[in-house]
Amino acid sequence: MFDIGFFELLVVVVVALIVLGPERLPVAIKVSAVWVGRLRRTVQSIQQEIEKEINMDEVRRDIHNESVMAELKKSRDRVQKEVEDLNRQIDAAEDTSTLSDSSQLTAANGDGQTDNSGSKIDP
Repeated sequence: MFDIGFFELLVVVVVALIVLGPERLPVAIKVSAVWVGRLRRTVQSIQQEIEKEINMDEVRRDIHNESVMAELKKSRDRVQKEVEDLNRQIDAAEDTSTLSDSSQLTAANGDGQTDNSGSKIDP
């Protein structure tokens, strides 16, 4: 965070020793250490709160995505069911038309004898 080297730190300690004196310097260091600790804890708690909020947003987003995916799955299942029903209806219609075509051919031929092309065979 701060780019303080050993030489700069030494200068600060020497100036503090000269200004505060040897009797008050240990007390000043202790008080400043307490304040730095409090500041670090405060910054750390703020970072944790921000991370919690960010994670809560992710959780909310995940829950929303899951609900959207569930709705999409329901829609897909409904569409697939409709397609299957339509396919069954088409198959049933084809079967019905095939049966009615063969019935009409049989009735038209009279004796029911036809060759492979569907034309009547003369006896």
